[in-house]
Amino acid sequence: MAEEEGLTTTRKDDFSKWYLEIVRKAQFKDQRSPVKGADVLMPWGYSIWEMIQLKFNELLANDCVQNMYFPMFIPESLLNKEEEHMEGFQAEAAMVTEVGDTKLEERLAVRPTSETIINYMFNKWIRSHKDLPFKINQWCNIVRWETKMTKPFIREREFLWQEGHTCHETKEDAVKQVIQSANNYKVMYDMMALDFLQLKRPKTDTFAGADYSVVFDTLVQDGKVIQGPDAHLLGQHFAKAFGVMFEDKNGKKNHVWQTSWGMTTRQLGVMIMAHGDDKGAVLPPLIAPVQVVIIPLIFKGKELEVKHKADELNTKLCSMGIRAQVDDRDDMRPGAKYSEWELKGVPLRIEIGPRDIENEKYVCAKRLDGEKIEIDFNHENSIID
Repeated sequence: MAEEEGLTTTRKDDFSKWYLEIVRKAQFKDQRSPVKGADVLMPWGYSIWEMIQLKFNELLANDCVQNMYFPMFIPESLLNKEEEHMEGFQAEAAMVTEVGDTKLEERLAVRPTSETIINYMFNKWIRSHKDLPFKINQWCNIVRWETKMTKPFIREREFLWQEGHTCHETKEDAVKQVIQSANNYKVMYDMMALDFLQLKRPKTDTFAGADYSVVFDTLVQDGKVIQGPDAHLLGQHFAKAFGVMFEDKNGKKNHVWQTSWGMTTRQLGVMIMAHGDDKGAVLPPLIAPVQVVIIPLIFKGKELEVKHKADELNTKLCSMGIRAQVDDRDDMRPGAKYSEWELKGVPLRIEIGPRDIENEKYVCAKRLDGEKIEIDFNHENSIID
């Protein structure tokens, strides 16, 4: 891809333009898709989402939640089964009405959320208290047809998320699950080095069809608050609408108590807005796809020696579990490489040239504050600190 120039504006001058420049020039997303609000998630952005998936899947496994996948097309009749839910999503639901020249007998919603189709299946799977708790999660795409405005990651017509859904014998068990799910999101926020307000939403701002919603909000650098992950006590609303019942130990039939909870790719935008500076994104080390970039400074006659030392350091760092990468592209000046990796937000840059090899020291530049330090060749472990 063609080399991008640096940022042309600052946070203070135009926060929105600054943000959009980082998203595009650091190659988090490409907005030149033919459908507005449905952007291309580039490898750099997607690899961060994969880091989030990797950690969150660990938390799900610890909570005995299994990953599944449900169809993206939802019959309109299912959406209509829970009136409050349908009312909440009717304006945003994209509908398929025909295939080729044939009009469909029933309109199909392109997944705005999955409570209805999942409860349709819960009805077929859950019969006894022995089936509970029933905990599943899916990683998928969501379509909500925004008509007013779109902004990459923050407000989009198509985005990626995880959505967890659980069924329980009692309300108390369901409430405990909401608390557990919220605690899992706290772990994720620590990983992303984000401060948050965990708030119980008023009824007017509760997820459609839920008893209550707990939402994580983050204050970003322009003074705005952006909503992040949320966890909902669904109560028995969907269970009653879809007949999701179980037989308890005494042989009595009861409706299950349910929760749902989700986190989206919006978190990538929140991280940029919360941590970024006028050079670009600033990624926390735990979430960065590349934690250390090694840049060999090539001088004529010293090429092999410098590249060998860079590769040797890279091998050592990778063996220590650090995500390192050597940037040995020969079509870019070192300064341009520095700017590119600063724009992408890589936490640490190491420069290695003939003089560094002679002095047996690495020059390391921290992305967070720009501080430069020297590390002795024989003490690479200190890079971790």
